[in-house]
Amino acid sequence: MFLKKTDAPRTVVLPDGRVLTVADLPPEDTRWVASRKETVVNAVLYDLIRKDEALRRYGLSEEEFDSWVKAVQKHGRAALKVTALQRFRQP
Repeated sequence: MFLKKTDAPRTVVLPDGRVLTVADLPPEDTRWVASRKETVVNAVLYDLIRKDEALRRYGLSEEEFDSWVKAVQKHGRAALKVTALQRFRQP
């Protein structure tokens, strides 16, 4: 397998000790579940990939991605579950 040469890191260590690599990113045509959303958010926040690359790769709007980031920062992965949106949404 050939790797594209970039200046970005290929591996990052998250604050909880988990290691995140480019290979851990979900496929482009993924079915979104909370854990995959969290993986993409962490990849952007810890400079594994750029935000614009994530938006393009996964066909996300800035507003949708930013809502994921806010949800993870305020409430953790549980806030990204579709069934829990009403519980964590501000009135």
